[in-house]
Amino acid sequence: MPISLWDKSAAEPAYEKAADVGGTCDVAIVGGGFTGLSTALHCAEKGLDCQVLEAHHIGYGGSGRNVGLVNAGLWLPPKDVHRLLGREKGASLVQTLGDMPDYVFSLIEKHQIRCEAQRNGTIHAAHSPKGFEELRGRAEEWQRLGAPVDLLDADQAAEKTGTGKFCGGLLDRRAGTINPMGYVRGLARAADGAGAKITTGVTVQNLSRQGDSWVVKTNRGTVTAKKVVIGTNAYSDDLWPGLKQTFTMIHFFQVATAPLGDRASHILKERQGLWDTAPVMFSLRRDDFGRLIIGSMGSDLGGLSRRWARTNLKRLYPELGDVPFEDSWHGQIAMTPDHMFHIHRLAEGLYTPVGYNGRGITTGTMFGKALSELFTGASEDDLPVPVSDLKPVSNNTLKTGFYQTAFAANQLIKSF
Repeated sequence: MPISLWDKSAAEPAYEKAADVGGTCDVAIVGGGFTGLSTALHCAEKGLDCQVLEAHHIGYGGSGRNVGLVNAGLWLPPKDVHRLLGREKGASLVQTLGDMPDYVFSLIEKHQIRCEAQRNGTIHAAHSPKGFEELRGRAEEWQRLGAPVDLLDADQAAEKTGTGKFCGGLLDRRAGTINPMGYVRGLARAADGAGAKITTGVTVQNLSRQGDSWVVKTNRGTVTAKKVVIGTNAYSDDLWPGLKQTFTMIHFFQVATAPLGDRASHILKERQGLWDTAPVMFSLRRDDFGRLIIGSMGSDLGGLSRRWARTNLKRLYPELGDVPFEDSWHGQIAMTPDHMFHIHRLAEGLYTPVGYNGRGITTGTMFGKALSELFTGASEDDLPVPVSDLKPVSNNTLKTGFYQTAFAANQLIKSF
């Protein structure tokens, strides 16, 4: 069954290989999403023998359920990144993430990935005057760093978005939108072409260290590898004890209309993706076929989620009238207490990046590239963030349940 609209509409064909698993390799990679396939592509291009082991199909997790915003930077403004990492390391990470949309789009161009790529920026929309003042501070920081961002007043935001409901916005011209399933399938095709071995429908059951190598036991055979990367992020399970306790898992749902043609041509007419400053944020974008895709934090609750979508589209764009809906789905996000992603060395030769906080496209691509450099001679000090130990989030299961309840209540309240 398709897991999202993107699973059905992606021009890149589905990539599935159910070959038996076995032998030796330089790098074994658990997970066939942005992180795993970027790691495989970059490692294979550097001459490393890689095997990707995906339990379901390519893009099954957060990669195929993503909103598809190719954003620069973290949730955090640059000054907070500097505070957490120190001036030098923080400035380096801010610069790297600022450059990552350009790198993602360069990969799309290089490998001719068919993923509805649009490079007209993204808009962080102010839901209130307070939200606009927050965006003003972000704009000043980014502009001081030389980033091509524009602070939009209410009239300018209305011109870009097609609605007068926002108090302004922040247009980041570095960013853009893609079909995320198309992108992750394209990474798989490119990694395969570079020599990586990719197997779907295989479950990794155990990791054990033997001498200088890792033994990766699966339901279809055993792989021996010099290095192992766990690239499962919010879809991490109990494969490595304590890993899934390092973040709070929340859901983000999306609802897609049927293609609307000229009815919606004035909405985000330059094809920017949008999200807002509200505590329970929502997202909005268009695809190549004229669909509007609107989403927010929480699970896909079927009829309630579609009623929420209908109410909010009417609030923003009453001229649309009633619109038909075609699809809805949700994915998981790994949220960390400091809103910062982490990279953990779980043991010698075993690494996992985790806690993307909803920024998987650029972050997963970045970590794959960085790990390939680490495995071919770079120092851990050259990684985008310092290597850290696992640190469990207290009461993360209770927090997940609380957020689920709160977000469901938000859908109900905002459906009227």
